[in-house]
Amino acid sequence: MRIMVQKFGGTSLSTVQAREHVLRHIKRELEAGLSLVIVVSAMGRRGEPYATDTLLDWAAQNGNALSAREKDLLLCCGEIISATTLSSLLEHENIPTTVLTGAQAGFVTDDNFGNARILDVRPVRVLEELQKDRVVIVTGFQGQTESGDFTTLGRGGSDTSATALGAALHAEMVDIYTDVNGILTADPRIVEDARPLTVVSYAEICNMAHHGAKVIHPRAVEIAMQSQIPVRVRSTFADSEGTLVTHPEGFQDVQTGIVDRYVTGIAYVSNVTQITVDVPGGADRLQLKVFKTMAENSISVDFINVTPSGVVYTVFDSDSEKAIQVLQEIGLKPQSLSGCAKVSVIGGGINGVPGIMARIVESLTLADIQILQSADSNTTIWVLVKKEDMVQALRALHTSFELHL
Repeated sequence: MRIMVQKFGGTSLSTVQAREHVLRHIKRELEAGLSLVIVVSAMGRRGEPYATDTLLDWAAQNGNALSAREKDLLLCCGEIISATTLSSLLEHENIPTTVLTGAQAGFVTDDNFGNARILDVRPVRVLEELQKDRVVIVTGFQGQTESGDFTTLGRGGSDTSATALGAALHAEMVDIYTDVNGILTADPRIVEDARPLTVVSYAEICNMAHHGAKVIHPRAVEIAMQSQIPVRVRSTFADSEGTLVTHPEGFQDVQTGIVDRYVTGIAYVSNVTQITVDVPGGADRLQLKVFKTMAENSISVDFINVTPSGVVYTVFDSDSEKAIQVLQEIGLKPQSLSGCAKVSVIGGGINGVPGIMARIVESLTLADIQILQSADSNTTIWVLVKKEDMVQALRALHTSFELHL
C-alpha cells in the first residue's frame, strides 16, 4: 500500500464550509490511489461547543476538581466528536470509513496525564482496516497506558499523533493541514511582507517551532526527522503544495529554483522576564542552587548564560514573581526585567558563516533597539529585546536578511 497520513486541525473542521474543503482534499488523494489515515483534532477554539479549551472551561465551571486522569477522559471527547462527524460526511459520499481512538490505533503512552509521551505505536488495527480499502480516521492528541487509562499528549498533540503514525506505517507523506498556507518566513500578522517557504529542513522548522512559530509542534517534527518521513504543511482552504519539511538532501527534489540561503525565518516568544543572579567574586555552587530551585518549583527556564560569578536567564512573565520569591528564600538577590521578548534568527546556513551576528547587531542598532542578551547555536541566533521593540526588531531583521525577496 501507498499510505498517506493527513492531519486536520480544529479550524479545518469547525464549520460546514471548512469541512467541505477537508472532503475535497481527501477525495483528491483517494483518486490518486493512496490509502489514507486521517488524524483529527477537536473542532474549533475556546467558546465553540467541542473545542478542548471549552471542555476545560466546562470542568472549571462544574466543581473544578477533576483529577488529571479524569480530565484526560473528558478531553478525549473533542477528538471523538470530530472523528465521527468526518466519518458520517465521508460515508454520505459512499467512502467507507473506520474510526479509531488513539488507543485502538495503537498509541501506547506513559501515565503523565495531560502531557503523556508516546512509548510505542502498534498500528495493527489501522493496517487491517486499510487492507479493507477503508479510510481510517484516528482521534489525534490521545493514547492509552499499558494499564488501559486514556491519556492526552499535550498541546500540539495531534501533530505528534500524525507524524508518529506516519513513522509507524512507513507512510509516503504526512500532510498537516492548517489555516495558513504553509510555513512563512515570519508571523504575517507582524511582518506584512513575510513570504511562504517552499521547502525547509527538519532542523530549521524544529527550531522555528521551539522558538515561537506555531504552525507545527516541535515534537512532531522531531519524530518525522528521526524516521525521515517527509511532512508538508498545507492550507485546508487552498490547493497549493504548502511547505515541504525534509532533509536538505531532499531539496533537490523540489523544483523551485531555490538558491543557497543563510537565514530561513524569524520567530519570537513574547512576555518573558530576564532574571540576573550575580554574586561579586563568585559563589560556591551558585549555578546549581539557581537552576535546582527553578526545577523544584516547576519553573521553565530559557535563554541561559552562565558565568563564574552569576547567571542570566529568562522565564515566562507568568512565572517571574514565583521565581524571584523562591530565589530570595534561598538567600539570593535576583534582579529582574519583565516585559521582554526573545527574537530568533533561524537558518541551516548560519553555522560557520562570518558576519551574521554583525548584521543582526547592525540592523537593530540602526533601529535604535537595545540588545539585552544574546546566544547562538548551529542554526539559531537569539537576541532578547524589550517587548515594545519586538515588532520593529522582527521587521528590521526580516528586511536585513532579505527574507521578503
